[in-house]
Amino acid sequence: MHNSSTAPHYNASNDAAGGGVGGAGGGGGPANAGGLPAYVQGGISLRQMPQVPRGTAAAARHAVASTHVSCLYPEILALIFSYLEVRDKGRAAQVCTAWRDAAYYRSVWRGVEARLHLRKQAPALFASLVRRGVKKVQVLSLRHGLSAVLRGVPNLEALNLSGCYNITDTGIMSGFCQELPTLTVLNLSLCKQVTDTSLGRIAQYLKNLEHLELGGCCNITNTGLMVIAWGLKKLKRLDLRSCWHVSDQGIAYLAGLNREADGNLALEHLSLQDCQRLSDEALRNVSLGLTTLKSINLSFCVCITDSGVKHLARMSSLRELNLRSCDNISDIGMAYLAEGGSRITSLDVSFCDKIGDQALVHISQGLFNLKSLSLSACQISDEGICKIAKTLHDLETLNIGQCSRLTDRSLHTMAENMKHLKCIDLYGCTKITTSGLERIMKLPQLSTLNLGLWHVR
Repeated sequence: MHNSSTAPHYNASNDAAGGGVGGAGGGGGPANAGGLPAYVQGGISLRQMPQVPRGTAAAARHAVASTHVSCLYPEILALIFSYLEVRDKGRAAQVCTAWRDAAYYRSVWRGVEARLHLRKQAPALFASLVRRGVKKVQVLSLRHGLSAVLRGVPNLEALNLSGCYNITDTGIMSGFCQELPTLTVLNLSLCKQVTDTSLGRIAQYLKNLEHLELGGCCNITNTGLMVIAWGLKKLKRLDLRSCWHVSDQGIAYLAGLNREADGNLALEHLSLQDCQRLSDEALRNVSLGLTTLKSINLSFCVCITDSGVKHLARMSSLRELNLRSCDNISDIGMAYLAEGGSRITSLDVSFCDKIGDQALVHISQGLFNLKSLSLSACQISDEGICKIAKTLHDLETLNIGQCSRLTDRSLHTMAENMKHLKCIDLYGCTKITTSGLERIMKLPQLSTLNLGLWHVR
Protein backbone atom coordinates (compact mmCIF):
# COMPACT_ATOMS: atom_id res chain seq x y z
CA MET A 1 0.00 0.00 0.00
CA HIS A 2 1.30 3.45 -0.90
CA ASN A 3 1.80 5.50 2.25
CA SER A 4 3.29 8.81 1.09
CA SER A 5 2.04 11.63 3.27
CA THR A 6 2.61 14.26 0.56
CA ALA A 7 -0.66 15.38 -0.99
CA PRO A 8 -0.74 14.84 -4.77
CA HIS A 9 -0.43 17.97 -6.89
CA TYR A 10 -1.80 18.18 -10.41
CA ASN A 11 -1.19 20.63 -13.23
CA ALA A 12 -1.20 20.59 -16.98
CA SER A 13 2.56 20.06 -17.35
CA ASN A 14 2.55 17.05 -15.01
CA ASP A 15 -0.23 15.37 -16.94
CA ALA A 16 1.35 16.05 -20.31
CA ALA A 17 4.65 14.54 -19.25
CA GLY A 18 3.47 11.77 -16.96
CA GLY A 19 1.52 9.63 -19.39
CA GLY A 20 -1.19 8.55 -16.85
CA VAL A 21 -2.76 5.26 -17.89
CA GLY A 22 -1.43 5.78 -21.38
CA GLY A 23 2.10 5.93 -20.00
CA ALA A 24 1.53 2.72 -18.08
CA GLY A 25 -0.27 0.71 -20.69
CA GLY A 26 -0.13 2.63 -23.96
CA GLY A 27 -2.87 4.55 -25.72
CA GLY A 28 -2.05 8.03 -24.37
CA GLY A 29 -2.19 11.00 -26.74
CA PRO A 30 0.94 12.95 -27.80
CA ALA A 31 2.23 15.54 -25.37
CA ASN A 32 1.95 19.21 -26.31
CA ALA A 33 5.52 20.51 -26.25
CA GLY A 34 4.45 24.07 -25.65
CA GLY A 35 2.31 23.21 -22.62
CA LEU A 36 -1.49 23.01 -22.70
CA PRO A 37 -3.46 26.09 -21.64
CA ALA A 38 -6.23 25.25 -19.16
CA TYR A 39 -9.52 26.77 -18.13
CA VAL A 40 -11.90 26.01 -15.33
CA GLN A 41 -15.51 25.14 -15.99
CA GLY A 42 -17.93 24.09 -13.23
CA GLY A 43 -15.06 23.76 -10.75
CA ILE A 44 -13.24 20.98 -12.73
CA SER A 45 -9.93 21.68 -14.52
CA LEU A 46 -10.12 20.69 -18.22
CA ARG A 47 -7.55 20.66 -21.07
CA GLN A 48 -7.96 22.66 -24.22
CA MET A 49 -7.02 20.17 -26.90
CA PRO A 50 -4.91 21.39 -29.90
CA GLN A 51 -6.85 22.03 -33.08
CA VAL A 52 -6.59 19.34 -35.75
CA PRO A 53 -8.06 19.76 -39.27
CA ARG A 54 -11.22 17.75 -39.83
CA GLY A 55 -11.51 15.03 -42.40
CA THR A 56 -7.99 13.67 -42.02
CA ALA A 57 -6.57 10.41 -40.63
CA ALA A 58 -4.81 12.51 -38.01
CA ALA A 59 -8.15 13.86 -36.86
CA ALA A 60 -9.51 10.35 -36.38
CA ARG A 61 -6.44 9.27 -34.43
CA HIS A 62 -6.62 12.42 -32.33
CA ALA A 63 -10.33 11.85 -31.55
CA VAL A 64 -9.57 8.36 -30.26
CA ALA A 65 -6.65 9.56 -28.15
CA SER A 66 -8.57 12.50 -26.67
CA THR A 67 -11.35 10.23 -25.39
CA HIS A 68 -9.02 7.61 -23.87
CA VAL A 69 -9.21 7.09 -20.12
CA SER A 70 -5.64 8.37 -19.80
CA CYS A 71 -6.90 11.83 -20.71
CA LEU A 72 -9.25 12.06 -17.74
CA TYR A 73 -8.26 14.48 -15.05
CA PRO A 74 -7.83 13.11 -11.52
CA GLU A 75 -11.04 14.78 -10.33
CA ILE A 76 -13.00 12.76 -12.90
CA LEU A 77 -11.12 9.55 -12.09
CA ALA A 78 -11.84 10.09 -8.40
CA LEU A 79 -15.54 10.50 -9.14
CA ILE A 80 -15.53 7.21 -11.07
CA PHE A 81 -13.55 5.40 -8.36
CA SER A 82 -16.01 6.55 -5.70
CA TYR A 83 -18.62 4.18 -7.18
CA LEU A 84 -16.38 1.10 -6.95
CA GLU A 85 -16.49 -1.57 -4.26
CA VAL A 86 -13.81 -1.16 -1.60
CA ARG A 87 -11.62 -3.96 -2.95
CA ASP A 88 -11.80 -2.52 -6.46
CA LYS A 89 -10.79 0.93 -5.20
CA GLY A 90 -7.57 -0.62 -3.93
CA ARG A 91 -6.98 -2.48 -7.19
CA ALA A 92 -7.49 0.71 -9.21
CA ALA A 93 -4.79 2.40 -7.13
CA GLN A 94 -2.29 -0.24 -8.29
CA VAL A 95 -2.74 0.38 -12.04
CA CYS A 96 -0.40 3.34 -12.40
CA THR A 97 0.80 6.48 -10.65
CA ALA A 98 -1.99 8.68 -12.01
CA TRP A 99 -4.69 6.26 -10.88
CA ARG A 100 -2.99 5.80 -7.53
CA ASP A 101 -3.00 9.53 -6.89
CA ALA A 102 -6.64 9.87 -7.97
CA ALA A 103 -7.60 6.92 -5.78
CA TYR A 104 -6.20 8.77 -2.77
CA TYR A 105 -8.76 11.55 -3.05
CA ARG A 106 -10.78 11.60 0.15
CA SER A 107 -14.04 11.70 -1.79
CA VAL A 108 -13.26 8.18 -3.07
CA TRP A 109 -13.24 6.77 0.46
CA ARG A 110 -16.04 8.79 2.03
CA GLY A 111 -18.12 6.56 4.31
CA VAL A 112 -15.89 3.49 3.80
CA GLU A 113 -15.14 1.25 6.79
CA ALA A 114 -11.64 -0.23 6.77
CA ARG A 115 -11.55 -3.89 7.88
CA LEU A 116 -8.18 -4.71 9.40
CA HIS A 117 -6.27 -7.71 10.75
CA LEU A 118 -3.76 -6.11 13.13
CA ARG A 119 -1.38 -8.95 13.92
CA LYS A 120 1.67 -6.65 13.95
CA GLN A 121 2.50 -2.98 14.25
CA ALA A 122 1.36 -1.11 11.13
CA PRO A 123 2.14 2.64 11.29
CA ALA A 124 2.33 2.90 7.49
CA LEU A 125 -1.16 1.42 7.21
CA PHE A 126 -2.61 3.98 9.60
CA ALA A 127 -0.89 6.82 7.73
CA SER A 128 -2.50 5.56 4.53
CA LEU A 129 -5.94 5.49 6.14
CA VAL A 130 -5.53 9.03 7.43
CA ARG A 131 -4.43 10.27 4.00
CA ARG A 132 -7.50 8.72 2.39
CA GLY A 133 -9.76 10.26 5.01
CA VAL A 134 -10.98 6.90 6.34
CA LYS A 135 -12.69 7.47 9.71
CA LYS A 136 -14.43 4.13 10.27
CA VAL A 137 -12.43 1.06 11.29
CA GLN A 138 -13.41 -2.54 12.02
CA VAL A 139 -10.69 -4.57 13.71
CA LEU A 140 -11.10 -8.23 12.76
CA SER A 141 -8.21 -9.46 14.90
CA LEU A 142 -5.97 -7.62 17.32
CA ARG A 143 -2.68 -8.93 18.67
CA HIS A 144 -1.25 -5.72 20.10
CA GLY A 145 -2.86 -2.94 22.08
CA LEU A 146 -5.86 -0.87 21.09
CA SER A 147 -3.91 2.32 21.70
CA ALA A 148 -2.01 1.87 18.41
CA VAL A 149 -5.27 2.12 16.46
CA LEU A 150 -6.45 5.20 18.34
CA ARG A 151 -3.10 6.95 17.93
CA GLY A 152 -2.77 5.95 14.28
CA VAL A 153 -6.23 7.23 13.26
CA PRO A 154 -6.70 10.23 15.54
CA ASN A 155 -9.99 11.50 14.04
CA LEU A 156 -11.74 8.14 14.25
CA GLU A 157 -15.55 8.36 14.11
CA ALA A 158 -16.54 4.67 14.34
CA LEU A 159 -14.65 1.75 15.90
CA ASN A 160 -15.90 -1.81 15.55
CA LEU A 161 -14.21 -4.39 17.80
CA SER A 162 -16.99 -6.99 17.65
CA GLY A 163 -15.70 -10.51 18.16
CA CYS A 164 -12.22 -9.48 19.32
CA TYR A 165 -12.22 -12.06 22.10
CA ASN A 166 -8.88 -10.92 23.54
CA ILE A 167 -10.06 -7.37 24.28
CA THR A 168 -10.01 -6.93 28.08
CA ASP A 169 -10.60 -4.18 30.60
CA THR A 170 -6.84 -3.58 30.62
CA GLY A 171 -6.83 -3.02 26.86
CA ILE A 172 -9.78 -0.65 27.05
CA MET A 173 -8.18 1.28 29.92
CA SER A 174 -4.87 1.71 28.09
CA GLY A 175 -6.54 2.59 24.79
CA PHE A 176 -9.08 5.12 26.01
CA CYS A 177 -6.77 7.30 28.09
CA GLN A 178 -7.80 10.69 26.75
CA GLU A 179 -10.92 12.31 25.36
CA LEU A 180 -11.88 11.26 21.83
CA PRO A 181 -14.42 13.88 20.77
CA THR A 182 -14.89 12.58 17.21
CA LEU A 183 -15.73 8.98 18.15
CA THR A 184 -19.51 8.51 18.00
CA VAL A 185 -19.88 4.76 17.31
CA LEU A 186 -18.33 1.93 19.36
CA ASN A 187 -19.10 -1.76 18.87
CA LEU A 188 -17.91 -4.17 21.57
CA SER A 189 -20.30 -7.01 20.74
CA LEU A 190 -19.04 -10.43 21.86
CA CYS A 191 -16.04 -8.93 23.66
CA LYS A 192 -16.87 -11.23 26.54
CA GLN A 193 -14.03 -10.17 28.82
CA VAL A 194 -15.26 -6.59 28.97
CA THR A 195 -16.86 -5.63 32.31
CA ASP A 196 -18.33 -2.58 34.02
CA THR A 197 -14.78 -1.29 34.54
CA SER A 198 -14.43 -0.69 30.79
CA LEU A 199 -17.74 1.14 30.69
CA GLY A 200 -16.44 3.49 33.37
CA ARG A 201 -13.51 4.48 31.15
CA ILE A 202 -15.75 4.77 28.08
CA ALA A 203 -18.19 7.04 29.92
CA GLN A 204 -15.30 9.20 31.08
CA TYR A 205 -13.58 9.80 27.74
CA LEU A 206 -16.16 9.17 24.98
CA LYS A 207 -18.65 11.88 25.89
CA ASN A 208 -19.91 12.28 22.32
CA LEU A 209 -20.74 8.59 21.83
CA GLU A 210 -24.11 8.13 20.11
CA HIS A 211 -24.10 4.40 19.32
CA LEU A 212 -22.86 1.71 21.72
CA GLU A 213 -23.08 -2.03 20.99
CA LEU A 214 -22.61 -4.40 23.96
CA GLY A 215 -24.40 -7.47 22.64
CA GLY A 216 -23.07 -10.66 24.21
CA CYS A 217 -20.96 -8.83 26.82
CA CYS A 218 -22.27 -11.14 29.51
CA ASN A 219 -20.25 -9.55 32.35
CA ILE A 220 -22.04 -6.20 32.12
CA THR A 221 -24.27 -5.51 35.14
CA ASN A 222 -26.60 -2.79 36.39
CA THR A 223 -23.56 -0.92 37.69
CA GLY A 224 -22.30 -0.60 34.13
CA LEU A 225 -25.65 0.84 33.06
CA MET A 226 -25.48 3.36 35.89
CA VAL A 227 -22.11 4.51 34.57
CA ILE A 228 -23.50 4.77 31.03
CA ALA A 229 -26.45 6.79 32.32
CA TRP A 230 -24.05 9.08 34.16
CA GLY A 231 -21.58 9.78 31.36
CA LEU A 232 -23.06 9.21 27.90
CA LYS A 233 -25.71 11.92 27.59
CA LYS A 234 -25.72 11.92 23.77
CA LEU A 235 -26.33 8.19 23.39
CA LYS A 236 -29.07 7.43 20.84
CA ARG A 237 -28.64 3.71 20.22
CA LEU A 238 -27.78 1.05 22.83
CA ASP A 239 -27.60 -2.72 22.28
CA LEU A 240 -27.63 -4.87 25.44
CA ARG A 241 -28.50 -8.17 23.76
CA SER A 242 -27.79 -11.17 26.01
CA CYS A 243 -26.47 -9.03 28.87
CA TRP A 244 -27.96 -11.53 31.30
CA HIS A 245 -27.11 -9.66 34.51
CA VAL A 246 -29.12 -6.59 33.52
CA SER A 247 -32.38 -6.21 35.44
CA ASP A 248 -35.16 -3.68 36.02
CA GLN A 249 -32.84 -1.58 38.18
CA GLY A 250 -30.42 -1.09 35.31
CA ILE A 251 -33.21 0.11 33.03
CA ALA A 252 -34.24 2.57 35.74
CA TYR A 253 -30.72 4.05 35.58
CA LEU A 254 -30.99 4.49 31.81
CA ALA A 255 -34.40 6.12 32.22
CA GLY A 256 -33.07 8.60 34.78
CA LEU A 257 -35.35 7.41 37.57
CA ASN A 258 -32.59 7.20 40.20
CA ARG A 259 -30.64 9.91 41.94
CA GLU A 260 -27.31 8.30 40.97
CA ALA A 261 -27.61 9.29 37.29
CA ASP A 262 -29.61 11.62 35.07
CA GLY A 263 -30.21 8.92 32.47
CA ASN A 264 -29.80 8.55 28.71
CA LEU A 265 -32.86 10.57 27.85
CA ALA A 266 -31.84 11.00 24.18
CA LEU A 267 -32.08 7.23 23.53
CA GLU A 268 -34.01 6.37 20.36
CA HIS A 269 -33.17 2.68 19.85
CA LEU A 270 -32.82 0.13 22.64
CA SER A 271 -32.18 -3.59 22.23
CA LEU A 272 -32.86 -5.75 25.29
CA GLN A 273 -33.07 -9.04 23.40
CA ASP A 274 -32.58 -12.10 25.61
CA CYS A 275 -32.24 -10.04 28.81
CA GLN A 276 -34.21 -12.63 30.73
CA ARG A 277 -34.14 -10.91 34.12
CA LEU A 278 -36.28 -8.04 32.88
CA SER A 279 -39.92 -7.83 33.97
CA ASP A 280 -42.84 -5.51 33.31
CA GLU A 281 -41.28 -3.05 35.75
CA ALA A 282 -38.49 -2.43 33.24
CA LEU A 283 -41.07 -1.43 30.62
CA ARG A 284 -42.71 0.89 33.11
CA ASN A 285 -39.33 2.55 33.61
CA VAL A 286 -38.87 2.85 29.87
CA SER A 287 -42.26 4.48 29.39
CA LEU A 288 -41.67 7.00 32.17
CA GLY A 289 -38.12 8.09 31.31
CA LEU A 290 -37.22 7.27 27.70
CA THR A 291 -39.90 9.38 26.08
CA THR A 292 -38.03 9.79 22.76
CA LEU A 293 -37.60 6.05 22.17
CA LYS A 294 -38.46 4.97 18.62
CA SER A 295 -37.70 1.25 18.70
CA ILE A 296 -37.30 -1.42 21.37
CA ASN A 297 -36.33 -5.07 20.94
CA LEU A 298 -37.65 -7.34 23.71
CA SER A 299 -37.41 -10.64 21.86
CA PHE A 300 -36.84 -13.68 24.09
CA CYS A 301 -37.55 -11.64 27.26
CA VAL A 302 -39.68 -14.43 28.68
CA CYS A 303 -40.78 -12.56 31.81
CA ILE A 304 -42.47 -9.73 29.90
CA THR A 305 -46.29 -9.95 30.01
CA ASP A 306 -49.30 -8.11 28.62
CA SER A 307 -49.11 -5.66 31.52
CA GLY A 308 -45.70 -4.51 30.33
CA VAL A 309 -47.05 -3.95 26.82
CA LYS A 310 -49.69 -1.70 28.35
CA HIS A 311 -46.92 0.66 29.47
CA LEU A 312 -45.40 0.76 25.98
CA ALA A 313 -48.77 1.53 24.40
CA ARG A 314 -48.64 4.99 25.99
CA MET A 315 -45.37 5.95 24.26
CA SER A 316 -46.27 8.30 21.41
CA SER A 317 -42.75 8.19 19.92
CA LEU A 318 -42.50 4.39 19.67
CA ARG A 319 -42.54 3.09 16.09
CA GLU A 320 -40.95 -0.39 16.23
CA LEU A 321 -41.77 -3.11 18.77
CA ASN A 322 -40.20 -6.58 18.74
CA LEU A 323 -41.84 -9.14 21.06
CA ARG A 324 -40.64 -12.24 19.21
CA SER A 325 -40.72 -15.39 21.38
CA CYS A 326 -42.09 -13.55 24.42
CA ASP A 327 -44.10 -16.53 25.65
CA ASN A 328 -46.39 -14.55 27.97
CA ILE A 329 -47.67 -12.07 25.39
CA SER A 330 -51.25 -12.81 24.35
CA ASP A 331 -54.25 -11.31 22.56
CA ILE A 332 -54.75 -9.02 25.57
CA GLY A 333 -51.42 -7.33 24.98
CA MET A 334 -52.46 -6.53 21.41
CA ALA A 335 -55.69 -5.06 22.77
CA TYR A 336 -53.65 -2.77 25.04
CA LEU A 337 -51.59 -1.60 22.06
CA ALA A 338 -54.62 -0.91 19.88
CA GLU A 339 -56.68 0.78 22.60
CA GLY A 340 -53.73 2.79 23.95
CA GLY A 341 -53.35 4.77 20.76
CA SER A 342 -50.02 3.22 19.78
CA ARG A 343 -48.61 4.58 16.53
CA ILE A 344 -46.16 1.75 15.83
CA THR A 345 -45.29 0.98 12.21
CA SER A 346 -43.49 -2.34 12.83
CA LEU A 347 -44.65 -5.17 15.12
CA ASP A 348 -43.13 -8.63 15.57
CA VAL A 349 -44.98 -11.20 17.70
CA SER A 350 -43.61 -14.28 15.92
CA PHE A 351 -43.49 -17.50 17.96
CA CYS A 352 -45.79 -16.06 20.62
CA ASP A 353 -47.99 -19.12 21.18
CA LYS A 354 -50.77 -17.14 22.84
CA ILE A 355 -51.33 -14.84 19.84
CA GLY A 356 -54.43 -15.89 17.89
CA ASP A 357 -57.20 -14.53 15.71
CA GLN A 358 -58.52 -12.28 18.48
CA ALA A 359 -55.18 -10.47 18.51
CA LEU A 360 -55.61 -9.75 14.80
CA VAL A 361 -59.08 -8.38 15.49
CA HIS A 362 -57.56 -5.90 17.96
CA ILE A 363 -54.76 -5.03 15.54
CA SER A 364 -57.26 -4.40 12.74
CA GLN A 365 -59.22 -2.03 14.96
CA GLY A 366 -56.38 0.18 16.19
CA LEU A 367 -52.91 -0.25 14.67
CA PHE A 368 -53.61 1.47 11.36
CA ASN A 369 -50.05 2.76 10.88
CA LEU A 370 -48.49 -0.70 10.57
CA LYS A 371 -46.22 -1.22 7.58
CA SER A 372 -44.56 -4.42 8.82
CA LEU A 373 -46.24 -7.26 10.76
CA SER A 374 -44.62 -10.56 11.71
CA LEU A 375 -46.85 -13.40 12.92
CA SER A 376 -44.71 -16.45 12.15
CA ALA A 377 -45.83 -19.62 13.98
CA CYS A 378 -48.75 -17.84 15.71
CA GLN A 379 -52.06 -19.64 16.24
CA ILE A 380 -53.93 -17.74 13.55
CA SER A 381 -56.33 -18.77 10.79
CA ASP A 382 -57.98 -17.33 7.69
CA GLU A 383 -60.46 -15.46 9.90
CA GLY A 384 -57.75 -13.36 11.50
CA ILE A 385 -55.88 -12.65 8.27
CA CYS A 386 -59.08 -11.53 6.58
CA LYS A 387 -59.67 -9.06 9.42
CA ILE A 388 -56.33 -7.29 9.01
CA ALA A 389 -56.43 -7.49 5.20
CA LYS A 390 -59.54 -5.32 5.13
CA THR A 391 -58.14 -2.52 7.32
CA LEU A 392 -54.32 -2.48 7.12
CA HIS A 393 -54.16 -1.15 3.58
CA ASP A 394 -50.68 0.37 3.97
CA LEU A 395 -49.02 -2.86 5.09
CA GLU A 396 -45.85 -3.58 3.08
CA THR A 397 -44.35 -6.62 4.83
CA LEU A 398 -46.30 -9.58 6.20
CA ASN A 399 -44.56 -12.60 7.70
CA ILE A 400 -46.98 -15.49 8.29
CA GLY A 401 -44.62 -18.43 7.83
CA GLN A 402 -45.37 -21.65 9.74
CA CYS A 403 -48.98 -20.62 10.26
CA SER A 404 -50.18 -24.03 9.14
CA ARG A 405 -53.92 -23.27 9.37
CA LEU A 406 -53.88 -20.68 6.60
CA THR A 407 -55.38 -21.54 3.21
CA ASP A 408 -55.83 -19.92 -0.20
CA ARG A 409 -58.71 -17.90 1.26
CA SER A 410 -56.21 -15.72 3.11
CA LEU A 411 -54.20 -15.10 -0.04
CA HIS A 412 -57.26 -14.20 -2.09
CA THR A 413 -58.39 -11.66 0.50
CA MET A 414 -54.89 -10.21 0.74
CA ALA A 415 -54.68 -9.89 -3.04
CA GLU A 416 -57.97 -8.00 -3.12
CA ASN A 417 -57.22 -5.53 -0.33
CA MET A 418 -53.49 -5.17 0.41
CA LYS A 419 -52.23 -3.49 -2.76
CA HIS A 420 -49.06 -2.12 -1.13
CA LEU A 421 -47.61 -5.47 -0.06
CA LYS A 422 -43.98 -5.87 -1.11
CA CYS A 423 -42.74 -8.82 0.94
CA ILE A 424 -44.62 -11.93 2.10
CA ASP A 425 -43.29 -14.95 4.01
CA LEU A 426 -45.34 -18.14 3.50
CA TYR A 427 -42.73 -20.71 4.53
CA GLY A 428 -44.40 -23.76 6.07
CA CYS A 429 -47.97 -22.77 5.12
CA THR A 430 -48.76 -26.29 3.89
CA LYS A 431 -52.43 -25.72 3.02
CA ILE A 432 -51.70 -23.05 0.42
CA THR A 433 -51.92 -24.21 -3.20
CA THR A 434 -50.80 -22.98 -6.59
CA SER A 435 -54.13 -21.19 -7.02
CA GLY A 436 -53.49 -18.97 -4.01
CA LEU A 437 -49.89 -18.29 -5.03
CA GLU A 438 -50.87 -17.27 -8.56
CA ARG A 439 -53.36 -14.81 -7.11
CA ILE A 440 -50.98 -13.24 -4.61
CA MET A 441 -48.21 -12.90 -7.20
CA LYS A 442 -50.38 -10.48 -9.16
CA LEU A 443 -49.99 -7.84 -6.46
CA PRO A 444 -48.53 -4.80 -8.25
CA GLN A 445 -45.72 -4.02 -5.77
CA LEU A 446 -44.80 -7.54 -4.63
CA SER A 447 -41.03 -8.01 -4.84
CA THR A 448 -40.30 -10.94 -2.48
CA LEU A 449 -42.31 -14.09 -1.83
CA ASN A 450 -40.66 -16.57 0.55
CA LEU A 451 -41.83 -20.15 0.15
CA GLY A 452 -39.05 -21.87 2.05
CA LEU A 453 -35.55 -22.55 0.80
CA TRP A 454 -35.98 -20.21 -2.16
CA HIS A 455 -37.52 -16.85 -2.98
CA VAL A 456 -39.83 -16.03 -5.88
CA ARG A 457 -39.25 -12.46 -7.02
